[in-house]
Amino acid sequence: MPRPSKVRKRMYEAPNHVKSSMVGAALSSELREKYGVRSVRVRKDDSVKVLRGEYKGVEGKVTKVFIESGRINIEGVTREKIAGGTVPIKIHASKVMVASLNLDDRRRKKKLEKGTR
Repeated sequence: MPRPSKVRKRMYEAPNHVKSSMVGAALSSELREKYGVRSVRVRKDDSVKVLRGEYKGVEGKVTKVFIESGRINIEGVTREKIAGGTVPIKIHASKVMVASLNLDDRRRKKKLEKGTR
């Protein structure tokens, strides 16, 4: 069995095309039934719902995806700074559920429909 430290090391040192697949989130039950897929890679303009942490229950659109850290920025998930102004909070992709998908990309649409059996 691999040591947890080695698994973590492999994850942190992975190339970006591998890390990209780690930015995945579960689909809502309606989407799961429709496409026959449990999870999908999160993209900008997907609508997501936060499932864990301080912002649990908040729904919003994904504004930015950080492949390196596996986190995403969501519209409406911000924190007040001491000096004034707001800063977006990064939420880990595994802690959100995709409520609606951005299907502008034909390849993504085709891949999802391929999963339907």
